[in-house]
Amino acid sequence: MAEDTRQDKRASFSAITEHNTNGMARTSAVASGKSGASKKLVIKNFKDRPKLAENYTEDTWLKLRDAVGAIQNSTSIKYNLEELYQAVENLCSYKVSPTLYKQLRQVCEDHVQLTESLDNLSFLKRMNRCWQDHCRQTIMIRSIFLFLDRTYVLQNSLLPSIWDTGLELFRTHIVSDSAVQKRTVDGILEQIELERNGETVDRSLLRSLLGMLSDLQVYKDSFEERFLTETNRLYAAEGQRLMQERDVPEYLHHVARRLEEENDRIVSYLDQSTQKPLISCVEKQLLGEHMTAILQKGLSTLLDENRVTELALLYQLFSKVKGGLLTLLQFWRDYIKSFGGEIVCTPEKDKDMVQELLDFKDKMDNVAQSCFTRNEGFINAMKEAFETFINKRPNKPAELIAKYVDSKLRAGNKEATEEELERILDKIMIIFRFIHGKDVFEAFYKKDLAKRLLVGKSASVDAEKSMLSKLKHECGAAFTSKLEGMFKDMELSKDIMIQFKQNQSEPSNIELTVNILTMGYWPSYTPMEVHLPPEVRFICVWVLACF
Repeated sequence: MAEDTRQDKRASFSAITEHNTNGMARTSAVASGKSGASKKLVIKNFKDRPKLAENYTEDTWLKLRDAVGAIQNSTSIKYNLEELYQAVENLCSYKVSPTLYKQLRQVCEDHVQLTESLDNLSFLKRMNRCWQDHCRQTIMIRSIFLFLDRTYVLQNSLLPSIWDTGLELFRTHIVSDSAVQKRTVDGILEQIELERNGETVDRSLLRSLLGMLSDLQVYKDSFEERFLTETNRLYAAEGQRLMQERDVPEYLHHVARRLEEENDRIVSYLDQSTQKPLISCVEKQLLGEHMTAILQKGLSTLLDENRVTELALLYQLFSKVKGGLLTLLQFWRDYIKSFGGEIVCTPEKDKDMVQELLDFKDKMDNVAQSCFTRNEGFINAMKEAFETFINKRPNKPAELIAKYVDSKLRAGNKEATEEELERILDKIMIIFRFIHGKDVFEAFYKKDLAKRLLVGKSASVDAEKSMLSKLKHECGAAFTSKLEGMFKDMELSKDIMIQFKQNQSEPSNIELTVNILTMGYWPSYTPMEVHLPPEVRFICVWVLACF
């Protein structure tokens, strides 16, 4: 009996079909007692889509509309957000999407309005609050209707998304209203003007409102054009007034401060696209319109007083304006010609001419390097200007430069160490390059060199040879060949005198140095009749015979 029961339990099960409450048939296959026998699970679809309950669409829309209204009025939503999202999904599944989209748009459109009449600042704050609320509400509404946004709207390229619809409605019914737009832009411009006049304003408010105009794609047409017009008017008037009231250094610092302020506004609240036209406007009205006046009024003073900070600022500002550096370069060249020409062409200054030229060149070099960023054009203009003015008075600068070198190389000069003397000679060579009449310099230099060598008044043979090397490098071997011959004569004469003293059988009571000079190397001297004692005549004849 027990065996029969076990056999019944091992008997094959038939397929069992169960029906769920939603009408879906589920067929379960259970393993047969026979080896290898199995059945597949088959899930069948609805034969007919379940019908929505009567009035389901209308009732669901009422719930959704109440939820949207609660969001718009900042009150609590009666329904669970998940329930609302599911309701939207259900409606979209039953082809109600077009109607639902239109109904949602209409509800949002009915809500968008701004009717309060307030003073400008309060109006801006109200506008900003309205915009912020609208954005927050649109985001919440979109979260409920997300399924609609990602299916029906996405599949219809001509339809704007729920977010873009929100922007479009705000633009159409708020910002595009001429009265509202004018009050908004007027208020923003008023706040910016107050800030430009030194008052403190709410930058976060301006940033939010200008961001709104940018998001709504009306920034350029509604705000930027008027803003640039007002900026142009403001700085045109300010430039005219301050050029009359302030000196050039003060004016330059004011311009730099204004540019810094406008760049800060761009970072803080203006759109980045405004930067280029805004800065160009400020530069044009405060600099471009007054370049010549600024330079005529103040460049000479800045250079005379060596105002390197203001000169560097002048260069920096003029580099921003079209044609600015070219204009500055022309005035810089003219200044050098005028100032240097006064040094060279004033006979009363001959005594200190070379030293003043060296000091002036040092000063201009420093300006070119530290203020004009070593601009090659300015350096070349300086060289051209020096060459022009230094040759306005022929021969005299060459003569005075030769005498200045003589004063530095002559024995007894305690003014400089060897290193300092070398630096002075280098600077002199820079001035020497500008001279056209170098033969005049050679004549005076040869005369002074001969005196230093013959009377033993040279401060340093090394310094003499260093100067000779510099001249050779600058003018070539032909220029210095006679000068080098003078040194050779002196060295040979010295060797002969040493040889003479070594060959003397008895020490002489006569202290005598004889120099044999090559006529073509040395300056011409007026012949003189000299009567020499026999002892001296003997020495001279001996030395001459050895030469």
